[in-house]
Amino acid sequence: MNVVILGAGVVGFQVAEILISEGHDVVLIEKNPNRAKYASSHLDCLIINEEGNNIRTLKKANIEKADLFLSVADSDEVNMIACGLIESEFNVPIKIARVRNLYYSSTKITEKSFLGIDFIVNSEVETSRLIANTVALGANSDVMMFENTNVQMRNYVVSGSSFFNKKNLKDIKSLISSKNKFLIAGISRGDEFIIPSGETQILENDNLYLLATKKTLTEIFIESGKKSEKLGKILIVGGGRIGSLVASYLTRTGRKVTIIDNNYERCKELSEQFPSSLILHADISDEEIFEDEKLYNYDLVITTTNRQELNILTAVYSKSKGIKRAISLVNQTNYLPMSSQLGIDVTVSPKNCTVDAIMKFIRRGNIKSVHSLFDGKAEVIEFFITDNSPLSGQSLKNIRFPEDCLILSVLRNDENIIPDGSFILQGNDTVITIAKKKSIQKLEEVFLTK
Repeated sequence: MNVVILGAGVVGFQVAEILISEGHDVVLIEKNPNRAKYASSHLDCLIINEEGNNIRTLKKANIEKADLFLSVADSDEVNMIACGLIESEFNVPIKIARVRNLYYSSTKITEKSFLGIDFIVNSEVETSRLIANTVALGANSDVMMFENTNVQMRNYVVSGSSFFNKKNLKDIKSLISSKNKFLIAGISRGDEFIIPSGETQILENDNLYLLATKKTLTEIFIESGKKSEKLGKILIVGGGRIGSLVASYLTRTGRKVTIIDNNYERCKELSEQFPSSLILHADISDEEIFEDEKLYNYDLVITTTNRQELNILTAVYSKSKGIKRAISLVNQTNYLPMSSQLGIDVTVSPKNCTVDAIMKFIRRGNIKSVHSLFDGKAEVIEFFITDNSPLSGQSLKNIRFPEDCLILSVLRNDENIIPDGSFILQGNDTVITIAKKKSIQKLEEVFLTK
């Protein structure tokens, strides 16, 4: 596939990195010379350091041969106009634009092909939905959800006293009384991501990715000392786009929400938008606010300011003062492992949410969902088996899967099955897999071959 990407920021860079690793031909357009230089030294593709919304630059990028155009520049208007320009001048089958402005995202343009755009992705909307879903599940870990199934993936950071610590995977299941099956799908350890085998030993500070049904995961978390808490009173720190969207989702479910923001005019707007919620004009870094407003009585704090360091510190301090659960918005993915080790229950990356949404659309068809792990070094992908698929009727042990991938679960007739090698695939099965970046293209070839 030939791909042209406009914008070499964090999202454009990661999508380019993923597609290049899968063997696709990528051209990256970036007007900022520093970003272009960085991309040129880290990506094996053509980098064009020019404005991307003009015919000459697009022709230099071989847009005539492109199968996909992705515009993730810093400006919504540039992204939309670039797609419109390509729609009018070239025959590119798929055009995707990132649009941050909630006004654009809430209008009818997202329901039809506006300016030739086939898919509009909004970082704030994707991030807020994930936070709201995480709250609904107790906010005791990161959550990945899959379509039409109650199977979930959650993370668990291993402490020195955890019963997971220093045990092999094959021994762990016998130590957990849950009768339902679960799987340790991946392990994040330092700078390494591991697709484990039965002999893999769990170590302190490992970040485990557990896959099972909601009920089974709840049982595992309870047995491991991470009990579910009732989250009735919720404190949101930061009333910007994401904070207000999260508040909107949560107030619809009847939860009591308080929002703190240090911008007076923004607080006035929030008071009008959420008349039943308490809006506090205050600086969360002022220690006295916790005592004055008795914030320690809240069940959950969600930190969504535009300063990730403040989000992390506020979440950690809030838990030290007695708030049961903490969710923190973190933009730099290298902060994610550190945040988990500091005791923050859930960390959410807007970049990862955006990349997941884009990759899901790019891989649509028999691929139902995509979740990035460990800064894009691995992915969880959900495949659908059609009746005429060559995989239908084959046992897993007879299928040549690439290295560094694992079949996690199969959904069949509303039943979640963790299969062994003798399991036979059937039409209408949904297969959840995990693979390292280098193996994804070969894994797709296995499932998408007609």
